[in-house]
Amino acid sequence: MRAITKQGNGGHHLRQSHANPPQTHGQATSRWGSFSHKAYVQQCLLDEQYQLCCYSELRADEEGLGYHIEHVENKSQNPLRTFDYTNLAASALNSANDLPAFKAQDHEVFGGHSAGKKLAVNMARFVSCHQPDCPRFFAYLSDGRVTPAQGLSAQDADKADYTIKLLNLNSPYLIIRRQQWWDELDELFQEHQAKGWSLTDLASIDLLPCNQRLSRFFSLTRQFFGQIAEETLQQHAPELV
Repeated sequence: MRAITKQGNGGHHLRQSHANPPQTHGQATSRWGSFSHKAYVQQCLLDEQYQLCCYSELRADEEGLGYHIEHVENKSQNPLRTFDYTNLAASALNSANDLPAFKAQDHEVFGGHSAGKKLAVNMARFVSCHQPDCPRFFAYLSDGRVTPAQGLSAQDADKADYTIKLLNLNSPYLIIRRQQWWDELDELFQEHQAKGWSLTDLASIDLLPCNQRLSRFFSLTRQFFGQIAEETLQQHAPELV
């Protein structure tokens, strides 16, 4: 999970709605459903997220999938934050098209639409994409799984495990995509090593933004390249560190 730095406020219409926030779950559902400026807000979110899904870091657009606006703290639990831009993020899977398609193909839904996230969330145990230190909670394995990072305290390991399971971040769909990405990186890494090509240049391709977009699975790529990644980011994109 990559930490998201909020930029801007989502525009005039969102600010106006947040100035008089819903007080109940019913009001939140009704008013959010009738809010007609979601497309603009979603684009603001995707711009600050470099087009990555806030939880999985999938590039949904490259998968032929869409996004939806995610309430990090569910509007059913805190209606007051329904139009709070600091509580919003763009998560993979469009409600209208992707969910029926996933169900038809027997794929497991993940991220903001996962069954766990739609229920009551224990925010004291949940690792949010808006936490500056959220990357430290997770590790990415060559077999495509995401796990709690090594060296965490028992409390933090519990938070990481809770978040992974809640968001279904080890859905078969995501595991396959991450394993494919890891294998692709490893093949290129071995080729560059064997031929004496620059590993820094290789890392830069998928770590640095291009047209305000990042390659899929940024955190996995950052972990894969280790110190090379940290030096590359510090030199060329310190805002991503």
